[in-house]
Amino acid sequence: MVERLKVMLVDDEDSIRKIIEHLIQKEGYDFCYAADGEKALQMFTRENPDLIILDVMLPEIDGFEVCRRIRLDSVVPIILLSAKGDIVDKSVGFNMGADDYITKPFSPVELALRMKAMFRRVAFKKESESSQENKDCIVVKELEINNKSFEVNVRGEKVDLTPKEFELLSFMANHPGQVFTRKQLFDNLWEGKYLGDSGTITVFIRKIREKIEPTPGHPEYILTVWGVGYKFCC
Repeated sequence: MVERLKVMLVDDEDSIRKIIEHLIQKEGYDFCYAADGEKALQMFTRENPDLIILDVMLPEIDGFEVCRRIRLDSVVPIILLSAKGDIVDKSVGFNMGADDYITKPFSPVELALRMKAMFRRVAFKKESESSQENKDCIVVKELEINNKSFEVNVRGEKVDLTPKEFELLSFMANHPGQVFTRKQLFDNLWEGKYLGDSGTITVFIRKIREKIEPTPGHPEYILTVWGVGYKFCC
């Protein structure tokens, strides 16, 4: 029997809960729910969901802080929900480790598509981790990127990247020396459909550098090409 994927919703609006619960069940996923940030952290430990839909404005502990705490121990995909759509909120969310961001009011169809995109990555990662193959491995200096197992190692130590961080690093590493604009990188990660601000890439690049670079302020792997964008050092 195939184990069903589980989605955890964290939102204090009952109308949103009903819409998303119906959508999740319609898509054939298991559903669990918390109405505030404190309960969300407890439920996350207990339920071990495969994806989290997390509202920003929550009682007790806000969504940004919930996201930050979960990221201390897990790379589970996180989609933030917010009634605010400005780039400041998005930047804070991505800094906390979110993978995607959707603004209320939202289309249930769009949310379903984003969940499916996240789950495709989860399924591929699980399939890769169960395989004994060790192919498609990129090694540059002390950095090792395994595109089969979705693992990154620096000086032999495993580095935990979120799904979007890994996707961005892997894409650039597979095109060494090629310069990409922020818009090109943004379009690759979200297929040109989501969020609408390529400045988001700047946040992701900084987060990746903090995790893989010996000295993030003087990067060796992801280099800035001033006035253009970024390239991966070959």
